[in-house]
Amino acid sequence: MLSELEADDPELAADVRAAFEVGKHCTMATLRADGAPRISGTEVELTDGQVFIGTPEDARKALDLRRDPRVAIHSPTRDPVGDVWAGEAKFSGVAVEVSPGRFRIDVTSVVHTGLTDETPQRLRIRLWRPVRGVETMFRA
Repeated sequence: MLSELEADDPELAADVRAAFEVGKHCTMATLRADGAPRISGTEVELTDGQVFIGTPEDARKALDLRRDPRVAIHSPTRDPVGDVWAGEAKFSGVAVEVSPGRFRIDVTSVVHTGLTDETPQRLRIRLWRPVRGVETMFRA
């Protein structure tokens, strides 16, 4: 699914990849059995146009994903240094277990929040969804 984003908007795909590469530890949201949200740490692997996560087979997050595969994953974050910031990115999608404890995320949306190159800089939020493409929003 990430390969679709790369084909639609290579610059956005590169910015998303860069945001996920600023660190190793990401944050993942799943749904508990009672419907309440659960936040867990995870690591993301972006390989061959796909998004993967791994977890111990009996971890709560794995049990959550087997019961309700909807998931959101947030990139590692770093504070801006001056006017330089890699931004932050988020994936939403559906987890598919491809082997015990290893899940492929079929991405349904991607968001990247970063800064524009203009002076003064503005916040630029880009949302990508398959079929609908990229929507861009700005904040002062």
